[in-house]
Order: sequence, then structure tokens, then C-alpha cells
Amino acid sequence: VQLQASGGGLVQPGGFLRLSCAASGSGFRVNEMGWYLQAPGKQRELVASLTSSGTTKYADSVKGRFTISRDNGKNTVYLQMNSLKPEDTALYYCKLATRVGAYWGRGTQVTVSS
Repeated sequence: VQLQASGGGLVQPGGFLRLSCAASGSGFRVNEMGWYLQAPGKQRELVASLTSSGTTKYADSVKGRFTISRDNGKNTVYLQMNSLKPEDTALYYCKLATRVGAYWGRGTQVTVSS
């Protein structure tokens, strides 16, 4: 399984970005896909996740601002990030979990600054 993340960039506070993560490969069944962030000097932490049954989970810090969604046909997960704040600045990673393991994509940098 390979994950290709995109959509990061530099945005002003209050702005928005949409991250995408496309999964490719064969013979896997997705249980859950999600986004994690890692700020410099800190541990990686959950931003949002979405199970195959449609259950979502969000970090308290992004509730009401970020929305996770998925295109099942394309095995792609999205993270719509609105009302961005400087504290959202981090490297964002996509994760895909199957019944037998988890896969990570390369991070995509999100920088929120004026």
C-alpha cells in the first residue's frame, strides 16, 4: 500500500486548505483512514479519522473547523481545513489502517502565518 498526500502550503490565519491522500496498491481493505500532525519537537497526534462505516473522530482543537471525508471509489481521504490558526502549523501525515496493519504517507507541510 502506498499513500500519496498533497495539498499543504502556506496560508494566512483564517484561511483554508484541503489535504488529499490517495491510497494505491492491491489486496487491501481499508478499516480506517486518518490525518495526524506533528509539530517540531512534539509527538505525532491525531487530527481526524474516518472508519469504513463512516464514524469520524476529531481532535478537540479542530472540531468545527476541519472536516474529514473519503471517496471510497478512489481510496482517497480528504481533510478540509477552515479557519486555520498559526497553531495548526505542522507536518500532516495520512494514515491508512487495515485489519492487519497500518501504513503512513509522507507528510505534507501546512504553515499558517501572516
